[in-house]
Amino acid sequence: MKISCTPHKASLHHENCQVLFCIIFSQIYTGSGGFLGVILKKIHEPADLKNLSLQELEQLAGEIRKFMIEVISKRGGHLASSLGVVELTIALHFVFNAPHDKILWDVGHQCYTHKILTGRQEQFTKIRCYDGISGFPKRRESLYDVFGVGHSSTSLSAALGIAQARDLLGKNNFVINIIGDGALTGGMALEALNFAGEKKTDLLVILNDNEMSIDQNIGGLPSYLAKLRTDPKYSRLKEDLEHVLERIPAIGRTVLRSAERLKDSIKYLLVPGMLFEELGFTYLGPIDGHSIPKLVNLFREVKSVHGPVLVHAVTKKGKGYVPAEKNPHVFHGVGPFNKKTGEPLSANKKSQPTYSKVFSTSLEKLAAADRSIVAITAAMAAGTGLETFARRWPQRFFDVGIAEQHAVTMAAGLATEGLKPVVAIYSTFLQRAYDQILHDVCLQNLPVVFAVDRAGLVGEDGETHNGVFDFAYLRHLPNIVLMAPASGWELNAMLKMAFALKRPVALRYPRAEAAVFSSPETGTLITGKAQLLREGRDLLILAAGAMVLPALEAHALLLKMGIESCVINSRFIQPLDTELICYWAKKCGRVLTVEEHVLSGGFGSAVLETLEKELQEISLKRLGLPDAFTGQGSRDFLLDLHGLSGEGLAREALKFCQVKERVY
Repeated sequence: MKISCTPHKASLHHENCQVLFCIIFSQIYTGSGGFLGVILKKIHEPADLKNLSLQELEQLAGEIRKFMIEVISKRGGHLASSLGVVELTIALHFVFNAPHDKILWDVGHQCYTHKILTGRQEQFTKIRCYDGISGFPKRRESLYDVFGVGHSSTSLSAALGIAQARDLLGKNNFVINIIGDGALTGGMALEALNFAGEKKTDLLVILNDNEMSIDQNIGGLPSYLAKLRTDPKYSRLKEDLEHVLERIPAIGRTVLRSAERLKDSIKYLLVPGMLFEELGFTYLGPIDGHSIPKLVNLFREVKSVHGPVLVHAVTKKGKGYVPAEKNPHVFHGVGPFNKKTGEPLSANKKSQPTYSKVFSTSLEKLAAADRSIVAITAAMAAGTGLETFARRWPQRFFDVGIAEQHAVTMAAGLATEGLKPVVAIYSTFLQRAYDQILHDVCLQNLPVVFAVDRAGLVGEDGETHNGVFDFAYLRHLPNIVLMAPASGWELNAMLKMAFALKRPVALRYPRAEAAVFSSPETGTLITGKAQLLREGRDLLILAAGAMVLPALEAHALLLKMGIESCVINSRFIQPLDTELICYWAKKCGRVLTVEEHVLSGGFGSAVLETLEKELQEISLKRLGLPDAFTGQGSRDFLLDLHGLSGEGLAREALKFCQVKERVY
């Protein structure tokens, strides 16, 4: 293949196919009404809902579900969550007046109906495409997206800030926050609930109770909510008790006041929402979250209630689509599927096991031989590959819910007692527990293993989920060993080593099929030692983790151009193999670092620091992701776009060898 130094033109085949689909699909839907329903095609903004009858609103709910299933079956996305809040979203926009009234969604998995109703029907056919709208609320996308989200449990704090600002500025609008029962287990959400009750500001919190986050909800709070759901008779006891006391002849009001302590004791046992009432909220519910008439009536009544109000709406995740109702965890985040059967399309099936699967299989083998190994995750058992572990050893498995900080510090506690905890959390979520990693694990040099899944680009979920900052927030921590496997074999070997090191260890791997080298890998890993894959004299390519295979592809292409590159698989980001890197850097004179990570503070920066200390006259160029929030699109497309494919690396290497850019 010919390599030129002309400006890079990424291979867009995969994404072009997606874009072409989006264009054709958009034309089908919007050309003459298409699959848009009779009512839906008339809705261009929430104000268009105001003239509809309740019966028409019910019909609209069905049309939205049909439209959503049609699009997501082709595009993929967070289907089950959005199907569960169709009626709730319609009722909110029918009663309130967005964007004057502020509607905030937690996480944003359930925002699809909101986007469809707020002028983005046509763009919805391009949701999660490279040049399409986001699958999450984005402030820069629409005035109706009040606050950008993607991580759980943040919206209530943001809503409080917006409500406080409204009061300080003398404005007059409602602030409405929709938060799920899973998100409510997060520490930030509970902190915000506590503060909201103290401030007494006007705020409407809608608890979307569908008994799910991504996996089944964990902990006492979901159990408490389940009690409210299953005992509807409790919803009348507060009023009934007050009514009876007031009817006592002559001394009714006096008895009511003097019986306050007794009444409170009874409330603790009988009244629903007592937790929220004690925090200072007016609790209303549970209410059927799929009944538009009930929701509309309640929301209208809420407008006259001052102070913080919590409406408890019970919904069904996946509502209206049988496959999603039966398997809501499967349809939480789903790729393209057959809308009739719910089965994934054949093109969506993996030919090789993913890194998550390799981790799962390796961990189970190690755990079978070592009873001291325990596993922890934060509401991500399925995504991190720990479901089988949980079934085999339920007593050694801990799903703490959406509580990453708690997960890390609990692991530290387990480690002090001689157990070997592995904490499996996505890169983008582990950053929420930075202080716990630093203070509770690394400072005490405790043997906790971090399985950092979804590291690097994650594809269509976009900037809120890309795990491209973990090198920077982990490698500088004292005592930690940070490894990046280049293949499934290396991940297996590194996990085994991690438990033997008896110190903090992080394994960082991507959301991708596990790479397999052309020749079987053997040998023993040595802490801090890199692997020399190819020898050369013109250029040293230092690659981290998933970038090793593209580096080898670039090496082969460069050979055809007469350039002999040396390729080293770093394996360890901290500590670096200073001896091997410096030897070949001095021999080649040029060093090209490659990483699926932002350039600031990453692997290339670590190499630069090493060369600055050890060598003086070395030309170095760092390749990676720009120091910005990388958007959505398929992982392969984004890697190619940023020059991190084999062809892209070869192109940059060729330019580097012809022009000496900078000397350190």
